[in-house]
Amino acid sequence: MAIEIKAPTFPESVQDGTVATWHKQPGQQVSRDELIVEIETDKVVLEVVAPADGVLADVAKQEGDTVLSNEVLAFVNEGGEAAPAPAAASDSTASTAPAGTNVEIKTPTFPESVQDGTIAAWHKNTGDAVSRDELIVEIETDKVVLEVVAPENGVMGDIIKNVGDTVLSNEVIAHVVEGASAAPAAATPAVSADTPANDDAVASPSARKLAAEKGLDLSTIKGTGKGGLITKDDVTNASAAPVAAAAPPTSASTPKAPTAPSVAPIAATGDRIEKRVPMTRLRKRIAERLLEATSTTAMLTTFNEVNMEPVMELRKKYKDQFEKTHNGTRLGFMGFFVKAAVEALKKFPSVNASIDGDDVVYHGYQDIGVAVSTEKGLVVPVLRNAENMGLADVESGIRDFGMRARDGKLAIDEMTGGTFTITNGGVFGSLLSTPILNPPQTAILGMHKIQERPMAVNGQVVIQPIMYLALSYDHRMVDGKEAVQFLVAIKDLLEDPARILLEI
Repeated sequence: MAIEIKAPTFPESVQDGTVATWHKQPGQQVSRDELIVEIETDKVVLEVVAPADGVLADVAKQEGDTVLSNEVLAFVNEGGEAAPAPAAASDSTASTAPAGTNVEIKTPTFPESVQDGTIAAWHKNTGDAVSRDELIVEIETDKVVLEVVAPENGVMGDIIKNVGDTVLSNEVIAHVVEGASAAPAAATPAVSADTPANDDAVASPSARKLAAEKGLDLSTIKGTGKGGLITKDDVTNASAAPVAAAAPPTSASTPKAPTAPSVAPIAATGDRIEKRVPMTRLRKRIAERLLEATSTTAMLTTFNEVNMEPVMELRKKYKDQFEKTHNGTRLGFMGFFVKAAVEALKKFPSVNASIDGDDVVYHGYQDIGVAVSTEKGLVVPVLRNAENMGLADVESGIRDFGMRARDGKLAIDEMTGGTFTITNGGVFGSLLSTPILNPPQTAILGMHKIQERPMAVNGQVVIQPIMYLALSYDHRMVDGKEAVQFLVAIKDLLEDPARILLEI
């Protein structure tokens, strides 16, 4: 049985450590409580000992590697069994790769702005056949979800990092046994129709970890994976079933129920169900950014209204011809707002500036961020050099961003930078709001729902389509006079769209 060797629990003041010295090598015999590895932190050197008698197996962290609290460093095969990686003739590897070569699967190189990531989902389990460039695992950072593919054809080997684990840039998270072929026949006879075989032979690492956390016996769980492999979902379903059977009125979706007996009587009414789920990295990062904006800027919002009838009439008149001329690109409202913002930013450069410490940075270009809502949270891809883009280029770029954002395909560099942001709450029915700044930018424009209202025009009451506009700005950089004039400039451009084309 493979037992994990983990880094100690670091105190709150210590974020990470470095592997200093390995005192044992893979394949060597170890004894319980024998010194295995030393980890050096910025305050002290910590000693990690063997959790049981056996043989040191795969080493996940090499000397000089950075490790986090409770991170898996290596494995010990309990009972003196040979390590699976070096012993090619042992039974522990015969079922997957009798003559294969272990190839490391590493996390991508994160950009400087991303410190670490979290394993979001494994698409392959240990023992599954994999093809070169096939999606293996997804890693979620605070900006984007990264996909990691198989480096070679073969069979999925050891999975070092499980779902929810934190990983660093270029960290080894699993292995692929190159050139091997999956052999489900060895695992299939060991699994009967009702009861699976022993947990070590047929359970994935993530399933074993979850079963240990929930105190479940893997021998009572039927595997649904390839060759009868017990997956993490099988363990999750098995943990939910006993709760529902033993206490039907209690919700199995309440994670606290197993450890908090007092929850059961409360949930017995059937209408007070609770569900606790961890916040995603993207959502946590969004929260941090919003708090940062509200606590470090002198944010103020000014409002105005714009008559959308001229833009709506122009769009209605030319939308079919526009779509045919520009290869299916549709003419929307956002293109007019981006172009109007570009012209207004040229007139008021302080709204297009940013604050860097005690310096003000004036940008001679207009990189417009367009907020896009996804299931995981709000992202802001950037239209670079929007001043050089036509309406068709803007509309095409926004449509492409929207589709790829919902599929999680946006690159990190597409969401960094930007000198000004536009957000459209009107698509969800918002009538009025105060958008929050996107630091280090000094302003953000909020669009809202188009609502027909009675307006006084030349002494007559006329029903017109009106939209409220909101401009939030950093009062440290932008004065109220400039903010109001900037918003009026956008209003004037939209109410007379010809001025956008004429740049007046």
